[in-house]
Amino acid sequence: MQGLKAKVRLGVVVVIAVWISLAGLFHLLKPISNGCIMTYMYPTYIPIFTPKNMSSTKYGLYSYHEGWRKIDFNDHLKNLNGVPVLFIPGNGGSYKQVRSLAAESDRAYQGGPLERTFYQEANQNLGKAEAVDASLPSQYTRMLDWFAVDLEGEHSAMDGRILEEHTKYVVYAIHRILDQYKESHDARIREGAAFSASLPKSVILVGHSMGGLVARAAIIHPDLRKSSVETVLTLSTPHQSPPLALQPSLGNYYASVNSEWRKGYMTQTSQSGNYLSDPLLGNVVVVSISGGYNDYQVRSKLESLDGIVPPTHGFMISSTSMKNVWLSMEHQVILWCNQLVVQVSHTLLSLIDSEIGQPISDVPKRHAIFTKMLHSGISQNFNWLGQSQLPKQLIQVPFPDGNTVSGSQMSNIFSCPSHVHWNNDGLEKDLYIQTTSITVLAMDGRRRWLDIKKLGSNGKDHFIFVTNFAPCSGVRLHLWPEKETSNSEFPVNKRVVEVTSKMVHIPSGPAPRQIEPGSQTEQAPPSAVFWLDPDDMHGFRFLTISVAARQTLSGRPPPAASMGVGQFFSTKEGERVFSPLMLLHSMFTQKDLILTEDHPLAFNLSFSMSLGLLPVMLSLETTGCGIKRSEFPLEDSGDVETSRLCKLRCFPPVALAWDSTSGLHIYPNLRSETLVMDSSPALWTSTQGSEKTVVLLLVDPHCSYKASISVSVSASAGRYLLLYFSKISGLAIAVVFFALTRQAYAWELDMPIPSLLSAMESNLRLLLPFSFLAILPILFALIFSCFSSPSLPPLSSFIIVSIICYLFANGVITVLVFISQWSFVLAATVHVFIKKWWQTREGNFSFLFLHWFLNLLTSFLSLKVVRIIRLNPLAISALVAVTLVCFVHPALGLFVLLLSHAVCCHNSLCSFLMASFHSHTGSKQSAGSGNEGVSASMQFMPKYGGETKLFPLDENICTSPDSARSFGETQLEIFHHRHGLLILHLLAALMFVPSMVAWLQRIGTGQNFPGFVDSLVCIGVVLHGISDSKPEFNFFFPFPGIHGWEIRLSFAYLLAGYIAYLSALAMAPYRIFYPMAAIGLMSFAFRIIQRRSREKGETYHSGRRHSHKH
Repeated sequence: MQGLKAKVRLGVVVVIAVWISLAGLFHLLKPISNGCIMTYMYPTYIPIFTPKNMSSTKYGLYSYHEGWRKIDFNDHLKNLNGVPVLFIPGNGGSYKQVRSLAAESDRAYQGGPLERTFYQEANQNLGKAEAVDASLPSQYTRMLDWFAVDLEGEHSAMDGRILEEHTKYVVYAIHRILDQYKESHDARIREGAAFSASLPKSVILVGHSMGGLVARAAIIHPDLRKSSVETVLTLSTPHQSPPLALQPSLGNYYASVNSEWRKGYMTQTSQSGNYLSDPLLGNVVVVSISGGYNDYQVRSKLESLDGIVPPTHGFMISSTSMKNVWLSMEHQVILWCNQLVVQVSHTLLSLIDSEIGQPISDVPKRHAIFTKMLHSGISQNFNWLGQSQLPKQLIQVPFPDGNTVSGSQMSNIFSCPSHVHWNNDGLEKDLYIQTTSITVLAMDGRRRWLDIKKLGSNGKDHFIFVTNFAPCSGVRLHLWPEKETSNSEFPVNKRVVEVTSKMVHIPSGPAPRQIEPGSQTEQAPPSAVFWLDPDDMHGFRFLTISVAARQTLSGRPPPAASMGVGQFFSTKEGERVFSPLMLLHSMFTQKDLILTEDHPLAFNLSFSMSLGLLPVMLSLETTGCGIKRSEFPLEDSGDVETSRLCKLRCFPPVALAWDSTSGLHIYPNLRSETLVMDSSPALWTSTQGSEKTVVLLLVDPHCSYKASISVSVSASAGRYLLLYFSKISGLAIAVVFFALTRQAYAWELDMPIPSLLSAMESNLRLLLPFSFLAILPILFALIFSCFSSPSLPPLSSFIIVSIICYLFANGVITVLVFISQWSFVLAATVHVFIKKWWQTREGNFSFLFLHWFLNLLTSFLSLKVVRIIRLNPLAISALVAVTLVCFVHPALGLFVLLLSHAVCCHNSLCSFLMASFHSHTGSKQSAGSGNEGVSASMQFMPKYGGETKLFPLDENICTSPDSARSFGETQLEIFHHRHGLLILHLLAALMFVPSMVAWLQRIGTGQNFPGFVDSLVCIGVVLHGISDSKPEFNFFFPFPGIHGWEIRLSFAYLLAGYIAYLSALAMAPYRIFYPMAAIGLMSFAFRIIQRRSREKGETYHSGRRHSHKH
């Protein structure tokens, strides 16, 4: 590689790869604080034995019992009469992980349903059919009987065959559980039980991680009984594709399962289009719960059910937007996080029909209960800010004069129930608000009147109210068409619409502590948001906010532990848009926003690039609260008392963030926080608008702030590695294919074969090579999307991120090639040095023992079997590799192939160094070294192609510098050729390493042959390495139909590189094995054709040079 520019190009990509990797690892290795409460339990695991007529298996099935007292296992199984729930552990998981869910389910059954609140609920946004049936039970009639399968902690995320075995056993476990209930029922009847509950007909499946996929695979298994599973709940399960789609059998298993599920929700019709039957999965409801941005193993994009389960039969929700949870958690924490476990337990118990004691069979009602129990009242759409959430229907609001006015009708679902006590003190305590902002600092028993027409003028047509008052018992809100008077002809309930239950619950941070009873504290954090848009208030004149009264303590006023702040405002005043360039610039210089007093209470911050890729550090600093006009931090001004007073007056800011992938994230008590979403932007499957994130920032309008926004570099690097690791893996192989293309093309043009680094540097040159190899595949992907997808991915972010991934992959391969190349150089240098040192000292008496050992080794090498192996190393390597690939594990066969490449690279480089050494020595010195000594040492160095060639030290040859240089150059080209194959096949072997780890874990527990697809593609890879072992073996086939055109190896490599590139963009790197195997089969076929042509005396060549020049 010549020239400074070439070194700079490779240096830049290496710096990009190293910088992103170090910054990302620095962020990912930081400890995570998730805020979860630990769950405690007293577990007992009761084995369920396999009947004698069933074949034995290495897996197991257990029933869970909660309690510290010792029980009789047989009695426990005999008394089973609840609703069966089967827990399926995930990758490397244990059946004991069921304990948190089972323990909290038992407590939930004993304690009854959760206490009802009167916040807006999610099911009010559903269709009418679902909303009507979404009532929750007032008490639980049947408990949940938890079971768990013991899958021996196998790594199911690494091998498709393991998933198939787990699926088969789960099907058996479902049948065994249902049979156990029948056996228990019959036993109770035989003992004369007066009453026995009805037998369950289905089992609820709860799967964690890969266990969720196993649950879905079991439902479509042909051996599963009909209607034995109708409800599936998954926790951190990758539904769309594996987190690391590196193995063909794993990717194909995912594709087949998802394909069957898509077909399962289609109506069965005949070939002529006639109706045959309902969808096979028409009664199955699936809910996926993701762990959010703290789950580094599975991203929310993979946990989505889009395109697999229709919205009417399931949905995905992040734990950050789950009601009563609001937390992001790691992959394993989701199993024991008490806030989530409690909510899931009550959700499953709510699915039981109180009349029949079995899970509800009606799909819309089950779906509605899941929605009501898991979703909050906040819309899971980032367009929520501009949408009214009240049902719009034209009504007639009566007036005393008999006239009517049109307005928004709020159904009684927003009214407080009659049994909730409320004391209306009358009009003498009414307050009339004259400003657009309103503040309530205590529960004072007053009603505040806000004139909508007056305060909502000048474009301030939206109203927002944040508070920590409880709806119905603490505060009530009403819309009035006119002011209430004593001589009104119409009763109040005919003229007033209550909207109290339109308040949406949000998580509140820790409340400030009260130093002493009756003392004033800092402002409490808000726990609810109330929003009205112009359509909601149309036809009404007044809005009233009624606050309940609280009794005083020891004659003192009530403490300031309650708050409420409302405002009429214009949404345009609070809009702020951050472009991608602005976000990138904030990496180096933070952007400041000055929020003066009387600013909008709600700021709509729109980030054009998703916070899932560019997390933002948002800091809010209070600079004033009406006491002191200053735009500098109060602590810096030295007025500590003013700072304390501002904290008493201003409520803690809150940020609510949305995006289309991960939903809602809420950040309470916001002072300085990194806002990050678990979205996956800039993917091939992304849609327009999916790269945007909207943040609703709620700040007290009575206070002024200095807001600082900057992109966190380490967090961005960490998200980049998490989101695009699979893409980078596939692009790395594409980079190697492109480098091999340049090597093969140089051979075809009778030019020296460049090294991998030289080839990669040439491919990075602007403009033509880089555009042809890095940008053209992206354009192909976009063109393909035009025909196969209803919408294109976001163009700018998709193209830029893909190019960065390509450069990152170049940097990774550059480092890998550099390390491997210098390792070979070091090993060859040591080898040559020892050889020369041996030649100068082999006559010494102290080396007689070594001479004896060498003679013994020579006798061993003269054996017939050893001679056959020495003369046919490639054939032996191929035989061993194919045997391991087919009968043991594909990775082991690929390691044998790598060993063959490494030996050849080492020998070729040693020959090159020896040639270089002799080319710089005189003929006398070269001849004086003695051919005899050379033959004694060189004969143990097997040469390229399986032949034991001595280095040509004949005087007539070595005295010719051109001959020595020609031999050395040839050996160097052989090294470059095999080194390229070694790097390519090393990456292929590394993709099977996770599967081999799972295989090693299963040693001694019963092994099966590798998957057929895995073995087949790896046989093709082995054939590629063996058939293309020499440069002159590069194949060429006549192009069909065009005389004089040939399909050459360079074209095959280029096509394989494009396929690898597109597979990487599709986040399916396992597909690169198919073009690699195809090239191997073509090379093998070419070798067979060549051999047969030689046997017939025909020539089959295209004027290409041989390996050795003379």
